[in-house]
Amino acid sequence: MTESFPRRQARTRRFSLGAPRDTTISPDGDSVLFLRSRAGSDPVTCLWVLDVGTGQERLLVDPRELAVGAEDDLPEVERARRERSREQAGGIVGYATDQAVTMAAFVLSGQLHVTGLAAGRTQLVETPGDVIDPRPDPTGSRVAYVSAGALHVRTLGSGTTEILAAPDTDTVTYGLADFVAAEEMDRMRGYWWSPDGSALLVARVDDAPVRRWHIADPANPERPPTVVAYPAAGTPNAVVSCEIIGLDGVRVPVGWDSERDEYLARVVWDTHDLLIVVQPRDQRALRVLRVDPATGAATLLHEDTDPAWVDIVDGVPAHTASGALVQVSDIDGLRRLLVDGEPVTDETLLVRDVLDVDGHTVLFRASEDPMSIGVWSWGVAGLDRLTAGAGVHSGQQAGGTVVVTRRSLDADGMTTTVRRNGHPDITIASMAESPGLGLQLELLTVGERALYTAVLLPSWHHAGTKLPVLMDPYGGPHVQRVMASRAGYLTSQWLAEQGFAVVVVDGRGTPGRGSAFERAVAGDLATPVLEDQVDALQALGEEYPDLDLTRVGILGWSFGGYLAALAVLRRPDVFHAAVAGAPVTDWTLYDTHYTERYLGHPDEQPDIYERSSLIADALTLARPLLLVHGLADDNVVAAHSLRLSSALLAAGRPHSVLPLSGVTHMTTEEVVAENLLLLQVQFLRDALGVPAPPA
Repeated sequence: MTESFPRRQARTRRFSLGAPRDTTISPDGDSVLFLRSRAGSDPVTCLWVLDVGTGQERLLVDPRELAVGAEDDLPEVERARRERSREQAGGIVGYATDQAVTMAAFVLSGQLHVTGLAAGRTQLVETPGDVIDPRPDPTGSRVAYVSAGALHVRTLGSGTTEILAAPDTDTVTYGLADFVAAEEMDRMRGYWWSPDGSALLVARVDDAPVRRWHIADPANPERPPTVVAYPAAGTPNAVVSCEIIGLDGVRVPVGWDSERDEYLARVVWDTHDLLIVVQPRDQRALRVLRVDPATGAATLLHEDTDPAWVDIVDGVPAHTASGALVQVSDIDGLRRLLVDGEPVTDETLLVRDVLDVDGHTVLFRASEDPMSIGVWSWGVAGLDRLTAGAGVHSGQQAGGTVVVTRRSLDADGMTTTVRRNGHPDITIASMAESPGLGLQLELLTVGERALYTAVLLPSWHHAGTKLPVLMDPYGGPHVQRVMASRAGYLTSQWLAEQGFAVVVVDGRGTPGRGSAFERAVAGDLATPVLEDQVDALQALGEEYPDLDLTRVGILGWSFGGYLAALAVLRRPDVFHAAVAGAPVTDWTLYDTHYTERYLGHPDEQPDIYERSSLIADALTLARPLLLVHGLADDNVVAAHSLRLSSALLAAGRPHSVLPLSGVTHMTTEEVVAENLLLLQVQFLRDALGVPAPPA
């Protein structure tokens, strides 16, 4: 290997290129569609199909063989969608099929393409403008898509296109997800076909009330700033409503109380019911409503409430073949799987999400141990665990065929296995590169709260030699770092090889340990998360005498960046240097759905925002701090770092700022990603007095 680990990690998009992803199983279980690039450094994703009976793969579409523009030609709306989904690859990054999985539709450089699985022929469909999110109807005879904020339907046989819904103002779109739905609710779509293909439920989004932010490119002052409708905490959200629109042009408004429940979280339209899931702004309830497609009337079917907040869970609601409602709800502080209102899992399993419903069988993910996630099924015979051993698993099921993915500590990368009764298991080949990095890892629980913790040491370290400590947290809601998967520790191990004992801690607020543990950050995103990093570090100091607690650095990105800056500002007695990447420094600058879930409305509880934000702490900085921020970031905007820097300057506190021109919340350019990692390490070495590691 002649390239450095940081360069290889950047070039391979964290070693994800070349791995199979986004599988779709045909209803008969005979075929599996999936995306995969041809090599571990190839960013162009292709569409493939696997014949389950023979085990043979077939390339359906290679974007390089089609006459399409470059990735730089992406429509701006598509760029925004990819930023919300953290998509780092190119080529075919998403597709949708008809119900029988006989054809697929996808977009390349804003152009609509349709391919048939049997013949393997791909057709470019001429459209009047750039296409977003194409989705075939259940019969495969039509494709709906969004262009210029309007919902179109193309009839493939006749070649005719109809506009079902067009915006009446320049602030309205039909068929697209609003900002917070895509960024915080994992709802990336804005329209849904009826089961018979005769109508669609369409979201209408009007972001006129949302404040406009202007994100400029200071390195290119001739370019106009990008205007972003950003719903910051305490400010208006976009107005979201729904209509059922028939192909005959009949439009029926959906009548839910959107003034009370302004968030549209999920939509399910199957042969049993049309269901929508809505949530009030304070997120203390989650309501499943049954909608009458003929009248648009909505009636309450299921409701969960919580004095703090109710989580939106992927994969639910759903129906079994008999029409039984599948749901996930908290019972006594633990997520349980419910079928027709009855819990079918017990207190030994924490349900993560529902993956699929195949006939009368429910496929779901759950944890017995917070560091592992297994795949389980529930059916007429009860519960069955489909995966064994530690690791992070996921899957899909249809027609009796199950696709299971596994990441573990035993091997690099992800293994994708296709299982079907009466057939040998098939492994879908991965072309992903191996990181070539051995882990020196120990997983343990520490402190009075039994915090799950990972410790990584340099491969060259000898017992009895002191090592400076580098805390490497995310530390906030939604994300677990301490998992039984090698992929989560690659950067941490490389950092360890640079001369540190690297420590990763999942404190209060992180998922996987039940509602009470997650809700410990309600009303305070600062104190619990920082206390847990300190408690874990001090407990480790007693167990690992080689950890030099007089030289402790901390680095992180996003919430981890917030936590890193928080650490040196409020506990300089423990943390001696920090690198804060894209940190949230003032929570009034972050979005409504995320921030208000934990801190409430800033107009109602401004003191809570003050306690969790960092600007007022500028006077206390006494340790080296490097702020890193992408100037094109539209998630955590650069104003966060700039405002903290201004406050530090006004307080006369030395600090460093590294602005990244043209970089968003993701750093994907190889040279930038590589050198950014190297510069962070050098900053920490200089600040902590760490010599270069042995060759």
